[in-house]
Amino acid sequence: MDQTKDTTPLEFNTRLDLSILQEKIQHIRQELKKVIVGQDQVLDQIMICLLAGGHILLEGAPGVAKTLMAKLLAQSTELDFKRIQFTPDLMPSDILGVSIYNLEKNSFEFKKGPIFSNMVLIDEINRAPAKTQSALFQAMEEKQITIDSKQYCLDSAFIVVATQNPIEQEGTYALPEAQLDRFLFKINIDYPTLDQEIELLQREQALQNTSKMDLVNPVLSKQDLLLFQHLTKQVFIEPTLIDYIAKLVSSTRSNALLYLGASPRASISILQTSKAYAAMQGRDFVTPEDIVFVAYPVLNHRVIVNPDKEMEGLSSIEVISMIMDSIEIPR
Repeated sequence: MDQTKDTTPLEFNTRLDLSILQEKIQHIRQELKKVIVGQDQVLDQIMICLLAGGHILLEGAPGVAKTLMAKLLAQSTELDFKRIQFTPDLMPSDILGVSIYNLEKNSFEFKKGPIFSNMVLIDEINRAPAKTQSALFQAMEEKQITIDSKQYCLDSAFIVVATQNPIEQEGTYALPEAQLDRFLFKINIDYPTLDQEIELLQREQALQNTSKMDLVNPVLSKQDLLLFQHLTKQVFIEPTLIDYIAKLVSSTRSNALLYLGASPRASISILQTSKAYAAMQGRDFVTPEDIVFVAYPVLNHRVIVNPDKEMEGLSSIEVISMIMDSIEIPR
């Protein structure tokens, strides 16, 4: 599907002042690009999730900088950051926390786990068994957890960035559809081009004893992020574009090539992320191109291709593209 955009300048009167938001997001991209070579679309998608306040699943082969990208994103903000390395023996209490008996006070005290942070990197999320993965459900959806019948609220600025390797299957546990649905975007990270890899090696040679993390400076505070997320929700979208989103997602449920279509959560995700993408570009209204851009990372992990078609090599991205081609884009 042709996603080429009309570059003709648009004239409009903005109701929202998005200049600072646009400037800060562009500054973060510049900081990340001090280390990350290429991957412009991936960085845009990460910025969208940051503004929409959604969780991110980074998928790619080993060595394509998934973990580094997440760590650099945390470095470019002033958010609290925790990293959890998922392993087959990881228990839910290792993530959420545990109640410990205090002899002096003669009572149990809850010791918070690493999930109590602003940005949580979960490395190789498909390494842990289902009971540990499921411990994240309530945290990711409701920003709270329940331990010993007591509820503990997470911070209002809470984002999970998870990584997984789609190639290696030994010692891994496939994420259930219910958990995949909690991720706002699944972002596929490909290998760099030859020119990009040459530039990457040149930068690595120039680093000498300098750490990559030292190259990236903090840009965004937690207060800034919460303000920008609030502004993003106020971006205007035409009723015809809301209808377009609903038709797009609804079509995935009746498509003969798909075993499983997308849920209403996908519709809401497209709505939220199209607003974020518009805000990134300084616009206080959504265009059809915004919806087209965000639809792929929203839908690609929420639909399942029929097994027989998958055996023939058909991918979810191809089916999504067919569906989008079949629906008239409102103008």
